[in-house]
Amino acid sequence: MEVAKISSKGQITIPISVRNALKLKAGDKIVIFEENGRFYFENSAMLAFKRAEEAFAGEAEKAGFASEEEMQDYMKEIRKEAITSIQSEMSN
Repeated sequence: MEVAKISSKGQITIPISVRNALKLKAGDKIVIFEENGRFYFENSAMLAFKRAEEAFAGEAEKAGFASEEEMQDYMKEIRKEAITSIQSEMSN
């Protein structure tokens, strides 16, 4: 457990051990939420990533990809086609 003091401006300094555990650095944002009268905070970028990961869970299988490698190969091909299309438009 860590303790932080609240300044007259309502600011706190998050202890280094907590910042390291949450992978927080200067300028990062945190999300504060309440659950059953307790308050929690998380690295907002990591929370957004987790939520996106949860939202996409199982979608590759639904789309017919047998493996992560197969899906990555497909994405590489789409990127190549997009680059070719942009280059073609720029040369015209």
